[in-house]
Amino acid sequence: MKTALITGITGQDGSYLAELLLQKGYRVEGLVRRSSNFATQRLDHLYQDPHEHGARLRLHYGDVADSSGLSRLLDQTRPDEVYHLAAQSHVRVSFDQPEYTADVVATGTLRLLEALRRHVDATGKPSRFYQAGSSEMFGSAPPPQSETTPFHPRSPYAVGKVAAHWYTVNYREAYGLFACNGILFNHESPRRGETFVTRKISRAVGRIKMGLQDKLYLGNLDAKRDWGFAGDYVEAMWRMLQQDKPDDYVVATGESRSVRDYLEAAFGHVDLDWRDHVETDPRYLRPAEVDHLEGDASKAERVLGWTPTVTFEALVNMMVDADMERARRDKTLIENGFSPRVGGYAT
Repeated sequence: MKTALITGITGQDGSYLAELLLQKGYRVEGLVRRSSNFATQRLDHLYQDPHEHGARLRLHYGDVADSSGLSRLLDQTRPDEVYHLAAQSHVRVSFDQPEYTADVVATGTLRLLEALRRHVDATGKPSRFYQAGSSEMFGSAPPPQSETTPFHPRSPYAVGKVAAHWYTVNYREAYGLFACNGILFNHESPRRGETFVTRKISRAVGRIKMGLQDKLYLGNLDAKRDWGFAGDYVEAMWRMLQQDKPDDYVVATGESRSVRDYLEAAFGHVDLDWRDHVETDPRYLRPAEVDHLEGDASKAERVLGWTPTVTFEALVNMMVDADMERARRDKTLIENGFSPRVGGYAT
Protein backbone atom coordinates (compact mmCIF):
# COMPACT_ATOMS: atom_id res chain seq x y z
CA MET A 1 0.00 0.00 0.00
CA LYS A 2 1.42 3.37 -1.04
CA THR A 3 1.41 6.25 1.44
CA ALA A 4 0.78 9.85 0.37
CA LEU A 5 1.29 12.97 2.45
CA ILE A 6 -0.89 15.96 1.54
CA THR A 7 -0.22 19.43 2.91
CA GLY A 8 -3.29 21.62 2.70
CA ILE A 9 -5.54 18.55 2.86
CA THR A 10 -8.45 20.53 4.31
CA GLY A 11 -8.65 22.78 1.24
CA GLN A 12 -10.64 22.26 -1.95
CA ASP A 13 -7.85 20.47 -3.82
CA GLY A 14 -6.71 18.54 -0.77
CA SER A 15 -10.14 17.03 -0.23
CA TYR A 16 -10.54 15.97 -3.87
CA LEU A 17 -7.01 14.56 -3.95
CA ALA A 18 -7.53 12.62 -0.70
CA GLU A 19 -10.74 11.21 -2.18
CA LEU A 20 -8.92 10.13 -5.35
CA LEU A 21 -5.98 8.54 -3.54
CA LEU A 22 -8.20 6.63 -1.11
CA GLN A 23 -10.12 5.26 -4.10
CA LYS A 24 -6.79 4.09 -5.54
CA GLY A 25 -5.92 2.23 -2.34
CA TYR A 26 -3.45 4.66 -0.79
CA ARG A 27 -2.93 5.39 2.87
CA VAL A 28 -3.34 9.16 3.16
CA GLU A 29 -1.61 11.35 5.74
CA GLY A 30 -2.77 14.95 5.91
CA LEU A 31 -1.18 18.07 7.38
CA VAL A 32 -3.68 20.31 9.19
CA ARG A 33 -2.90 23.77 10.57
CA ARG A 34 -4.01 24.13 14.18
CA SER A 35 -7.07 26.30 14.73
CA SER A 36 -9.60 26.78 17.53
CA ASN A 37 -12.28 25.80 15.00
CA PHE A 38 -12.49 22.55 13.08
CA ALA A 39 -11.61 23.12 9.43
CA THR A 40 -12.18 19.57 8.22
CA GLN A 41 -15.69 19.90 6.77
CA ARG A 42 -14.48 19.02 3.27
CA LEU A 43 -13.13 15.72 4.63
CA ASP A 44 -16.09 14.68 6.77
CA HIS A 45 -17.33 12.19 4.19
CA LEU A 46 -13.87 10.55 4.05
CA TYR A 47 -12.88 10.50 7.70
CA GLN A 48 -12.79 7.33 9.79
CA ASP A 49 -11.84 7.02 13.43
CA PRO A 50 -8.15 6.01 13.33
CA HIS A 51 -8.94 3.34 15.92
CA GLU A 52 -11.17 1.53 13.41
CA HIS A 53 -9.66 -1.37 11.54
CA GLY A 54 -8.77 -0.44 7.98
CA ALA A 55 -8.79 3.35 8.49
CA ARG A 56 -6.50 4.83 5.83
CA LEU A 57 -6.81 8.58 6.45
CA ARG A 58 -4.91 10.22 9.30
CA LEU A 59 -4.59 13.91 10.08
CA HIS A 60 -1.59 15.55 11.76
CA TYR A 61 -1.28 19.04 13.20
CA GLY A 62 1.54 21.00 11.65
CA ASP A 63 2.52 24.08 9.70
CA VAL A 64 4.77 24.77 6.72
CA ALA A 65 6.31 27.56 8.81
CA ASP A 66 7.76 24.89 11.16
CA SER A 67 10.70 23.10 9.52
CA SER A 68 11.42 20.78 12.46
CA GLY A 69 7.77 19.76 12.54
CA LEU A 70 7.87 18.96 8.82
CA SER A 71 10.95 16.76 9.35
CA ARG A 72 9.26 14.88 12.17
CA LEU A 73 6.14 14.36 10.08
CA LEU A 74 8.12 12.92 7.17
CA ASP A 75 9.99 10.57 9.49
CA GLN A 76 6.73 9.48 11.08
CA THR A 77 4.73 8.93 7.88
CA ARG A 78 7.53 7.84 5.46
CA PRO A 79 5.48 8.82 2.38
CA ASP A 80 5.96 7.46 -1.12
CA GLU A 81 4.45 10.64 -2.52
CA VAL A 82 4.22 14.18 -1.13
CA TYR A 83 1.62 16.58 -2.52
CA HIS A 84 2.36 20.14 -1.41
CA LEU A 85 -0.88 22.10 -1.66
CA ALA A 86 -0.71 24.28 1.47
CA ALA A 87 -0.57 28.03 0.80
CA GLN A 88 -2.05 31.42 1.51
CA SER A 89 -3.82 31.17 -1.81
CA HIS A 90 -5.96 34.31 -2.07
CA VAL A 91 -4.39 36.74 -4.55
CA ARG A 92 -6.10 39.92 -3.28
CA VAL A 93 -5.25 39.07 0.35
CA SER A 94 -1.59 38.64 -0.62
CA PHE A 95 -1.38 42.40 -1.25
CA ASP A 96 -2.57 43.00 2.32
CA GLN A 97 -0.33 40.30 3.83
CA PRO A 98 2.70 40.14 1.52
CA GLU A 99 5.30 39.06 4.08
CA TYR A 100 3.12 36.28 5.49
CA THR A 101 2.24 35.13 1.97
CA ALA A 102 5.92 34.99 0.96
CA ASP A 103 6.83 33.01 4.08
CA VAL A 104 4.10 30.42 3.59
CA VAL A 105 4.05 30.13 -0.19
CA ALA A 106 7.75 30.46 -1.06
CA THR A 107 9.78 29.67 2.06
CA GLY A 108 7.25 27.08 3.21
CA THR A 109 7.93 25.14 0.02
CA LEU A 110 11.67 25.43 0.57
CA ARG A 111 11.31 24.12 4.13
CA LEU A 112 9.39 21.09 2.91
CA LEU A 113 11.81 20.36 0.08
CA GLU A 114 14.79 20.53 2.43
CA ALA A 115 13.05 18.32 4.98
CA LEU A 116 12.25 15.82 2.22
CA ARG A 117 15.83 15.87 0.91
CA ARG A 118 17.15 15.09 4.38
CA HIS A 119 14.54 12.39 4.89
CA VAL A 120 15.43 10.67 1.61
CA ASP A 121 19.15 10.89 2.38
CA ALA A 122 18.68 9.46 5.87
CA THR A 123 16.28 6.63 5.00
CA GLY A 124 17.33 5.78 1.45
CA LYS A 125 13.65 5.58 0.58
CA PRO A 126 12.76 7.54 -2.57
CA SER A 127 9.80 9.88 -2.25
CA ARG A 128 8.15 11.81 -5.05
CA PHE A 129 7.19 15.46 -4.65
CA TYR A 130 4.43 17.55 -6.24
CA GLN A 131 4.41 21.35 -5.99
CA ALA A 132 1.16 23.18 -6.63
CA GLY A 133 2.01 26.03 -8.98
CA SER A 134 -0.44 28.60 -10.30
CA SER A 135 -1.36 30.30 -13.55
CA GLU A 136 -0.97 33.58 -11.64
CA MET A 137 2.79 33.12 -12.13
CA PHE A 138 2.30 34.11 -15.78
CA GLY A 139 0.66 37.39 -14.79
CA SER A 140 0.83 39.79 -17.71
CA ALA A 141 2.41 37.31 -20.16
CA PRO A 142 0.17 37.11 -23.25
CA PRO A 143 -2.05 34.03 -23.70
CA PRO A 144 -2.04 31.19 -24.38
CA GLN A 145 0.46 30.34 -21.64
CA SER A 146 2.43 27.08 -21.70
CA GLU A 147 5.43 25.56 -19.91
CA THR A 148 7.76 27.69 -22.06
CA THR A 149 6.00 31.02 -21.39
CA PRO A 150 8.15 33.38 -19.27
CA PHE A 151 6.72 34.21 -15.85
CA HIS A 152 5.66 37.78 -15.11
CA PRO A 153 3.97 37.65 -11.67
CA ARG A 154 1.70 40.55 -10.68
CA SER A 155 1.02 39.87 -6.97
CA PRO A 156 2.93 38.80 -3.84
CA TYR A 157 1.13 35.45 -4.11
CA ALA A 158 2.31 34.96 -7.69
CA VAL A 159 5.86 36.00 -6.84
CA GLY A 160 5.86 33.46 -4.01
CA LYS A 161 4.63 30.74 -6.36
CA VAL A 162 7.37 31.57 -8.87
CA ALA A 163 9.96 31.17 -6.10
CA ALA A 164 8.38 27.86 -5.04
CA HIS A 165 8.47 26.69 -8.66
CA TRP A 166 12.19 27.38 -9.03
CA TYR A 167 12.99 25.91 -5.61
CA THR A 168 11.36 22.72 -6.86
CA VAL A 169 13.32 22.75 -10.11
CA ASN A 170 16.52 23.43 -8.17
CA TYR A 171 16.04 20.49 -5.81
CA ARG A 172 15.26 18.26 -8.77
CA GLU A 173 18.43 19.29 -10.58
CA ALA A 174 20.77 19.64 -7.59
CA TYR A 175 19.75 16.62 -5.51
CA GLY A 176 17.97 14.33 -7.95
CA LEU A 177 14.61 14.53 -6.18
CA PHE A 178 11.65 13.33 -8.19
CA ALA A 179 9.96 16.73 -8.03
CA CYS A 180 7.24 18.06 -10.33
CA ASN A 181 5.54 21.42 -10.72
CA GLY A 182 1.91 21.48 -11.73
CA ILE A 183 1.07 24.91 -13.15
CA LEU A 184 -2.67 24.78 -12.58
CA PHE A 185 -5.02 27.32 -14.06
CA ASN A 186 -8.14 28.31 -12.12
CA HIS A 187 -10.02 25.27 -10.90
CA GLU A 188 -13.30 25.45 -9.04
CA SER A 189 -15.97 23.31 -7.40
CA PRO A 190 -18.76 23.47 -4.83
CA ARG A 191 -15.96 23.06 -2.25
CA ARG A 192 -14.25 26.30 -3.31
CA GLY A 193 -13.75 28.87 -0.54
CA GLU A 194 -16.48 31.50 -0.32
CA THR A 195 -14.11 34.46 -0.85
CA PHE A 196 -13.00 33.29 -4.32
CA VAL A 197 -14.91 34.98 -7.11
CA THR A 198 -16.58 31.90 -8.63
CA ARG A 199 -17.89 30.67 -5.30
CA LYS A 200 -18.74 34.20 -4.24
CA ILE A 201 -20.95 34.39 -7.33
CA SER A 202 -22.58 30.96 -7.00
CA ARG A 203 -23.30 31.52 -3.31
CA ALA A 204 -24.84 34.93 -4.03
CA VAL A 205 -26.98 33.47 -6.81
CA GLY A 206 -28.50 30.95 -4.40
CA ARG A 207 -29.08 33.51 -1.67
CA ILE A 208 -30.55 36.10 -4.06
CA LYS A 209 -32.87 33.51 -5.61
CA MET A 210 -34.06 32.51 -2.12
CA GLY A 211 -34.53 36.12 -1.01
CA LEU A 212 -31.69 36.10 1.53
CA GLN A 213 -29.73 38.95 -0.08
CA ASP A 214 -30.16 41.38 -2.95
CA LYS A 215 -26.73 42.63 -4.05
CA LEU A 216 -23.36 41.16 -4.95
CA TYR A 217 -20.26 43.38 -4.97
CA LEU A 218 -17.29 42.45 -7.17
CA GLY A 219 -14.13 43.99 -8.60
CA ASN A 220 -12.87 43.63 -12.17
CA LEU A 221 -15.60 42.08 -14.33
CA ASP A 222 -13.47 42.07 -17.48
CA ALA A 223 -10.73 39.75 -16.19
CA LYS A 224 -10.57 36.53 -18.20
CA ARG A 225 -9.68 33.19 -16.66
CA ASP A 226 -9.35 29.56 -17.76
CA TRP A 227 -11.77 27.80 -15.40
CA GLY A 228 -11.89 24.03 -14.90
CA PHE A 229 -13.16 21.52 -12.34
CA ALA A 230 -10.91 20.81 -9.34
CA GLY A 231 -11.85 17.12 -9.38
CA ASP A 232 -10.32 16.83 -12.86
CA TYR A 233 -7.16 18.69 -11.89
CA VAL A 234 -6.18 16.46 -8.94
CA GLU A 235 -6.10 13.54 -11.39
CA ALA A 236 -3.39 15.42 -13.30
CA MET A 237 -1.41 15.89 -10.06
CA TRP A 238 -1.44 12.16 -9.42
CA ARG A 239 -0.47 11.32 -13.00
CA MET A 240 2.60 13.57 -12.79
CA LEU A 241 4.02 11.47 -9.97
CA GLN A 242 3.42 8.19 -11.84
CA GLN A 243 5.76 9.07 -14.72
CA ASP A 244 9.25 7.65 -15.26
CA LYS A 245 10.83 11.11 -15.12
CA PRO A 246 9.87 14.26 -13.19
CA ASP A 247 8.79 17.31 -15.18
CA ASP A 248 6.58 20.41 -15.10
CA TYR A 249 3.12 20.62 -16.65
CA VAL A 250 0.46 23.22 -17.37
CA VAL A 251 -3.02 21.97 -16.46
CA ALA A 252 -5.88 23.91 -18.06
CA THR A 253 -8.95 23.64 -20.29
CA GLY A 254 -7.59 25.84 -23.09
CA GLU A 255 -10.66 28.10 -22.98
CA SER A 256 -11.08 31.40 -21.14
CA ARG A 257 -14.13 33.32 -19.99
CA SER A 258 -14.55 36.71 -18.36
CA VAL A 259 -16.08 37.28 -14.95
CA ARG A 260 -19.03 38.78 -16.85
CA ASP A 261 -19.41 35.48 -18.71
CA TYR A 262 -19.44 33.63 -15.40
CA LEU A 263 -22.10 35.98 -14.04
CA GLU A 264 -24.20 35.51 -17.17
CA ALA A 265 -24.06 31.73 -16.88
CA ALA A 266 -24.59 31.57 -13.11
CA PHE A 267 -27.51 33.98 -12.83
CA GLY A 268 -28.99 32.69 -16.08
CA HIS A 269 -29.08 29.16 -14.64
CA VAL A 270 -31.79 30.30 -12.20
CA ASP A 271 -33.48 32.74 -14.63
CA LEU A 272 -32.09 35.93 -13.10
CA ASP A 273 -30.43 38.91 -14.80
CA TRP A 274 -27.09 39.58 -13.09
CA ARG A 275 -27.25 43.27 -14.01
CA ASP A 276 -30.10 43.71 -11.52
CA HIS A 277 -27.97 42.49 -8.62
CA VAL A 278 -24.25 43.04 -9.26
CA GLU A 279 -22.33 46.22 -8.46
CA THR A 280 -18.60 46.91 -8.64
CA ASP A 281 -16.59 47.97 -5.60
CA PRO A 282 -13.06 49.37 -6.09
CA ARG A 283 -11.97 47.76 -2.82
CA TYR A 284 -11.93 44.43 -4.65
CA LEU A 285 -9.60 45.63 -7.40
CA ARG A 286 -5.97 44.52 -7.26
CA PRO A 287 -3.14 47.08 -7.28
CA ALA A 288 -1.79 45.21 -10.34
CA GLU A 289 -4.37 43.36 -12.42
CA VAL A 290 -3.97 40.17 -14.43
CA ASP A 291 -6.17 40.59 -17.48
CA HIS A 292 -6.13 37.31 -19.37
CA LEU A 293 -5.03 33.78 -18.45
CA GLU A 294 -5.60 30.88 -20.83
CA GLY A 295 -3.58 27.69 -20.62
CA ASP A 296 -2.08 25.44 -23.26
CA ALA A 297 -2.19 21.96 -21.68
CA SER A 298 -1.14 20.06 -24.81
CA LYS A 299 1.94 18.66 -23.00
CA ALA A 300 -0.22 17.23 -20.20
CA GLU A 301 -2.49 15.64 -22.80
CA ARG A 302 0.43 14.20 -24.76
CA VAL A 303 2.57 12.93 -21.86
CA LEU A 304 0.08 12.32 -19.06
CA GLY A 305 -2.92 11.38 -21.18
CA TRP A 306 -4.91 13.99 -19.23
CA THR A 307 -7.84 16.03 -20.55
CA PRO A 308 -10.58 17.88 -18.64
CA THR A 309 -13.97 16.19 -18.46
CA VAL A 310 -16.21 18.97 -17.06
CA THR A 311 -17.20 21.87 -19.34
CA PHE A 312 -17.44 25.48 -18.22
CA GLU A 313 -21.25 25.39 -18.38
CA ALA A 314 -21.44 22.15 -16.38
CA LEU A 315 -19.06 23.56 -13.77
CA VAL A 316 -21.11 26.72 -13.29
CA ASN A 317 -24.35 24.74 -13.03
CA MET A 318 -22.77 22.33 -10.53
CA MET A 319 -21.68 25.17 -8.28
CA VAL A 320 -24.95 27.10 -8.52
CA ASP A 321 -27.03 23.97 -7.82
CA ALA A 322 -24.96 23.19 -4.72
CA ASP A 323 -25.28 26.73 -3.40
CA MET A 324 -29.00 26.81 -4.18
CA GLU A 325 -29.41 23.80 -1.90
CA ARG A 326 -27.35 25.50 0.83
CA ALA A 327 -29.48 28.64 0.49
CA ARG A 328 -32.68 26.60 0.84
CA ARG A 329 -31.36 25.07 4.05
CA ASP A 330 -30.31 28.48 5.36
CA LYS A 331 -33.73 29.93 4.61
CA THR A 332 -35.45 27.09 6.44
CA LEU A 333 -33.24 27.64 9.50
CA ILE A 334 -33.82 31.39 9.48
CA GLU A 335 -37.59 30.97 9.14
CA ASN A 336 -37.49 28.73 12.21
CA GLY A 337 -35.45 31.14 14.29
CA PHE A 338 -32.00 29.60 13.89
CA SER A 339 -28.74 31.07 12.63
CA PRO A 340 -27.39 29.02 9.71
CA ARG A 341 -23.83 30.04 10.54
CA VAL A 342 -23.51 29.01 14.17
CA GLY A 343 -26.37 26.52 14.50
CA GLY A 344 -27.99 28.47 17.35
CA TYR A 345 -30.93 30.82 17.72
CA ALA A 346 -30.69 34.00 15.71
CA THR A 347 -30.31 37.16 17.75
